[in-house]
Amino acid sequence: MGPLSGFKVIEIKGIGPGPYAGMLLADMGAEVIVVERASKPSGIAPPSELDSISRGKRSIALDLKSEAGLEALLQLVEGADAIFEGFRPGVTERLGFGPDHCLERNPKLVYGRMTGWGQTGPLAKVAGHDINYISLTGALAAIGTADKPIPPLNLVGDYAGGSLFLVMGMLAALLEAQTSGKGQVIDAAITDGSASLMSMFFTMKKLGAWNTERESNLLDGGTPFYGTYSTLDEKFVSLGPIEPQFFATLVDKAGMAPEMLDAHMNPARWAELKNTLTELFQSKTRDEWCEILEGSDACFAPVLDFTEAHKHPHNQARKTFIEVDGLQQPAPAPRFSRSECDTPSAPHKEGADSEAILSDWGFTDEAIETLRSTGALT
Repeated sequence: MGPLSGFKVIEIKGIGPGPYAGMLLADMGAEVIVVERASKPSGIAPPSELDSISRGKRSIALDLKSEAGLEALLQLVEGADAIFEGFRPGVTERLGFGPDHCLERNPKLVYGRMTGWGQTGPLAKVAGHDINYISLTGALAAIGTADKPIPPLNLVGDYAGGSLFLVMGMLAALLEAQTSGKGQVIDAAITDGSASLMSMFFTMKKLGAWNTERESNLLDGGTPFYGTYSTLDEKFVSLGPIEPQFFATLVDKAGMAPEMLDAHMNPARWAELKNTLTELFQSKTRDEWCEILEGSDACFAPVLDFTEAHKHPHNQARKTFIEVDGLQQPAPAPRFSRSECDTPSAPHKEGADSEAILSDWGFTDEAIETLRSTGALT
């Protein structure tokens, strides 16, 4: 099931954007096998069997520092369409499964490399996390309050600037390989991806419609009609009626004075408008405002936390969330009209599928037993 059905992908286990990229590929129907570094989890990553990002994948535990374990991986590479890893530059080369090693075994292979700083540049080999990468590209400086930048979870860097660009690059290379017959290496850097995500704001700045001071622009809380407001029950709602006709709908449906229409695009009256909206939304609960404004063109939505989101009627109607092995989680996205994605299987324990994977990928029973007896298969 899924548009990537039939593609074989090897994921070298890491943290953050790599495993999420693997989940996206598995959701789309690819056969994704995760090569675990050991039979037990290490570092800050949760156990695979409890990690929703491990859904839809199978797991093999190989000792890649052993000659037999490394050779087993390279034999798997021979039958794969793609492989990706998230080590610092040079690590896989030293371990013996860098791009040159793998492409020698499989010239059509797509080799994805997921890092924060990229494979080149003065910072390429130093440690960092999402917050550091988006700091360097202008993304973090644009998000937060007027007083200071606020980390947007690790969504902008790790997952948007990292995972999504890695997957896009790998899919593009897989398409190209079908015509050229040649594989290639994908250098996916979170700095590159998060910089690309800021493209619109470069244009807006050139047009004089954006500046670098937070909470002073159209989309960063600088306007009273694009932001969040607290309600009587100490919850929040979001507003975004940028266009005049949508703001008019808000004024009408919320029972505001008609003269407030003139305050919409009049910065001199924005303080007045913000006070009016603040007092207005404090007068009713979030659910009461939903009764009044949801389903209209007021560009309104309740601010739901992720434990509430799956209960919303729109999300229920679209089946935006699913339950896998008792855990509520987002469903595969996007949707396909013909090659529909299957419901992902539950995540597996580290190494749970080792022998089955090797057998499916052409290893004999004798070869599997040799790997087991030498400790290469852990």
